[in-house]
Amino acid sequence: MFDSIESVEKSLLREKYIPDRSLATVLYLAWSLKKPLFLEGEPGVGKTETAAVMAKALNTNLIRLQCYEGLDANHALYEWNYPRQILAIKLGEECGTERELIGRTIFTEEFLIKRPLLEAILSAREREPVLLIDEIDRSDEEFEALLLEVLSDFQISIPEIGTLKAVRRPMVILTSNRTRDIHDALKRRCLYHWIDYPTLEKEREIIAARIAGISEDLARQVALFMKRLREEDLVKRPGVAETLDWASALLALEKQYLDEKTVEDTLGCILKYREDMVRFQDLWQRADFRDALLMDVMEKMC
Repeated sequence: MFDSIESVEKSLLREKYIPDRSLATVLYLAWSLKKPLFLEGEPGVGKTETAAVMAKALNTNLIRLQCYEGLDANHALYEWNYPRQILAIKLGEECGTERELIGRTIFTEEFLIKRPLLEAILSAREREPVLLIDEIDRSDEEFEALLLEVLSDFQISIPEIGTLKAVRRPMVILTSNRTRDIHDALKRRCLYHWIDYPTLEKEREIIAARIAGISEDLARQVALFMKRLREEDLVKRPGVAETLDWASALLALEKQYLDEKTVEDTLGCILKYREDMVRFQDLWQRADFRDALLMDVMEKMC
């Protein structure tokens, strides 16, 4: 599918995703070497979106495993469909089927509830999917150990069935917001890339590509404003996701440029913590701060 880094860049651009050269390079290597890719970065910089766009570019399925505290094998790999097994047993008994045959029948793939990891393994028999293991830093260390086994050989052993192995290796992308350190053993199995906040020009390009109908001037104003806002000491600096939400909101309100009232009315699109709202409103009372955000934007537009 991809024969060069440039082909990755072109494919992502067709999906309106603006990649850095370094990100396109590591994506190409992950795909060509069949190595998992570990993406870290602040929330909202586009880690999850990278996997979704890669699935579109490869014209394949995206299988997502959202990690959380307490995630275990039953929710990541598989479970037996007990109600369906009980029903099969009753039907078998009514039909006079031998108990041994019933036992063999109900422990087959047909009676498995496939969770994301098993689904990725079985899907790769036909066509390798993109497997997104999202926010691995939210899971427990025990789950990391389970993941090591799967990522090493991309196979799992089910006692009643045996070993199920992927014919092809799915493209695997793991993301982390760095809320805790991930074990070195897992990182060693992956390529690594840090996604930073975009540059001014890149963020403008992202807005223009993703928000249909937005003017070039407003896209640049929003990008300039966000770049300046991220310089403040906030609990959570807004990411690209917030930028796109805000640009969409401005467009929905039929705004063509930023002004004080528009910023005040739409602040909830970009700041998601009360502490940040209070801090921003305090700063907003100062003319020098407002000028730094709005005048600086307007001057750079000229």
